Amino acid sequence: MTSPLGAPDASKAPRYAGLSTFARLPRIEDVPTTDIAIVGVPFDSGVSYRPGARFGPEHVRASSRLLRPYNPAQDFAGWDAVQVADAGDIAANPYDLAEAVDQIYEGIHELRARTKRVITVGGDHTIAYPSLKEVSERHGPVAVLHFDAHLDTWDTYFGQPLTHGTPFRRASEDGFIDKTASMHVGIRGPLYGKEDLEDDNRLGFAIVTSEYIEEEGVAAAIDRVRERIGDKPLYISVDIDILDPAHAPGTGTPEAGGLTSRELLRMLRALTDLNIVGADVVEVAPAYDHAQITGVAAAHVVYELMTAMAQGLVRDNEV
Repeated sequence: MTSPLGAPDASKAPRYAGLSTFARLPRIEDVPTTDIAIVGVPFDSGVSYRPGARFGPEHVRASSRLLRPYNPAQDFAGWDAVQVADAGDIAANPYDLAEAVDQIYEGIHELRARTKRVITVGGDHTIAYPSLKEVSERHGPVAVLHFDAHLDTWDTYFGQPLTHGTPFRRASEDGFIDKTASMHVGIRGPLYGKEDLEDDNRLGFAIVTSEYIEEEGVAAAIDRVRERIGDKPLYISVDIDILDPAHAPGTGTPEAGGLTSRELLRMLRALTDLNIVGADVVEVAPAYDHAQITGVAAAHVVYELMTAMAQGLVRDNEV
């Protein structure tokens, strides 16, 4: 492989100028091969409360301009080691949920023919379902590590089986996830009833709550996550509302008592030796975001996921 093409030199090309790609990385059409593609899905027709996540991909890109290739926390220069590119956006019908889900699946499927790994930036959490469908077709049922304030394993909203509150129920029912190795992290806030937790357990998820992290610490939570996942192929789904509204006000269904951005990034960095085969970062709604607080947090989450994936590709001799 030839040397990867990275972002322009910030001492010669101002960060606020040029194409608005993630971290100012090249567009996928401008490089001969791609190892990791970052793609937006500007879709939020599955939301149940505040809309606006359709503008999330654009906002995260704009918030990522200060990122640099060397990640000192992981001691790795991700896009100097592998070719990372911005694949633009997947267009999905905002008036038809079922058609939109099919379009998102097809878009990711086509993209995976051109790259080894995909990080999807939403958009609302509905997009996790078609992404998991595509990943499971390649790897079989995958361990799902779901960072979120909410379970997202409810049954329906307004009679709709696929919304941002139901993707992991449908994914479990359809056999996309490994029920012995999947987990939610950061769950908090009120539920409809205790049966929500009973359903969730039946669908194959263990839970590390926000309260557990407060009481036992991040290190204990990391140990529980790693023990649960083991060496299974891993899909990581990050709803930005896992963060406390102080750290991520720009989201559709905020809940008090969440993680700090530092805690979330520490947890992600502890997973770099695992077999991460796909990921998404969702529910960034810029209309509620002040000074790019949420966008910057989401951009750094994508950056840590990209770094971890890049290390895995190098470790497994896939580049």
